Amino acid sequence: MKNSFLRQDELSRRQFAARTASSLLGVGLLPGIFSGKSFAAGALASNLKQAATAKNVIYLYMSGGMSHLDTFDPKEGVETAGPTKSIGTSADGVRISEYLPLTAKQMHHIAVINSLNSTQGAHEQGNYYMHTSYTMRGTIRHPGMGAWLNALQGGGNTTLPKYVYVGNDSRHPGAGFFPASYSPLFVSKPDQGLKNVKLQPGLTEDKFAARMQLAGELDQNFRTTFQHRNVSAYADMYDDAISMMKSEDLAAFDLTKESAPLRASYGDTPLGQGCLLARRLVEHGVRFIEVSMGGWDTHNANFVKVPENCDTLDKALSTLIADLHSRGLLNETLVVLATEFGRTPDINMNVGRDHYPKAFSAIMAGGGIKGGFVYGKTDKEGREVVENQVEIPAVNASIAYALGLPLDQVVYSPSKRPFTIADKGKPLVELFA
Repeated sequence: MKNSFLRQDELSRRQFAARTASSLLGVGLLPGIFSGKSFAAGALASNLKQAATAKNVIYLYMSGGMSHLDTFDPKEGVETAGPTKSIGTSADGVRISEYLPLTAKQMHHIAVINSLNSTQGAHEQGNYYMHTSYTMRGTIRHPGMGAWLNALQGGGNTTLPKYVYVGNDSRHPGAGFFPASYSPLFVSKPDQGLKNVKLQPGLTEDKFAARMQLAGELDQNFRTTFQHRNVSAYADMYDDAISMMKSEDLAAFDLTKESAPLRASYGDTPLGQGCLLARRLVEHGVRFIEVSMGGWDTHNANFVKVPENCDTLDKALSTLIADLHSRGLLNETLVVLATEFGRTPDINMNVGRDHYPKAFSAIMAGGGIKGGFVYGKTDKEGREVVENQVEIPAVNASIAYALGLPLDQVVYSPSKRPFTIADKGKPLVELFA
């Protein structure tokens, strides 16, 4: 019976914990948002030491496969360019798509990687690979970068989650093989604040304290019977949940505290308001925030959809970078924009572009990054990488490098398999000032 229970699906454990908390304690916080004090997967210490250039990460994920040719690697004078034109930027010699005029004014802060190459050409697999540095396996789930940061370094606000995901993509790898306490807090609607963090109507502080005492007694018996790291992790999460409910820093999730003009400059969109939330969370000590935007799978009407998407992205990205800079936060915050693959140079019969993992783009800014810099190059049609090809693990290795995480530290999964934070990826040190 015991072994059978321990083999239950992780999601089932999460659902059980969430429902128990809601009914017994009168709160609705989801598990997977806290400090992860019970991590015990096993690790070998790192011999490599590097000074961190960034304290925090804001990771913007363009889900669906963003066209490199219509954003950060536009071409001119060739058929593959379509109607997209390039424009000059605040960085000498750096040109980007005409659909990103506001971002063009911030390019002196931004490094562009125009030579990405992936082995994965399907959405789920490409998404997973970009987030974890590992290809999908049926026998294991690998951690996302925020979970690695939480597990290997921690830090940040002790009363707020260390890792927050803003969006609606259910494919996010979360904590992977780490305990559930390393999972991100999922926020689907950034403009609605954080729900279910107050006592339910009619539940007094005294009643709540009594329920907590009862829950603690039940929990102690359960933990004695089932001595398993996931059981301990959930117990720690309840402690952190109570701390979070009482935290004055919950105000970080309230966007109404920002001025109307600033909110408007980010854009009245999930991405725009998500970026504003990310900036507020960084100010309150949350170290890794991912904000996701879908709609980039442009198999048809590429030259209608991409300009519309870019309008949303342009407002959010440019304002985020300018806002962080004006508050003195950009130097300590690494901003990353990535996607699972690019789009085909050839325009299909539906005036769209199809999946293209052979060549695509990403960007980084702040956190020690050399602004106004382009790394890598594709040919004149955007088909092939011709200079400094970058594999996906190198992107995550660069994020880890910026955070001062030990790239060579071996961590063992519960099945005793060894893993490192970015597989065999090496950081792109050329990106750093």
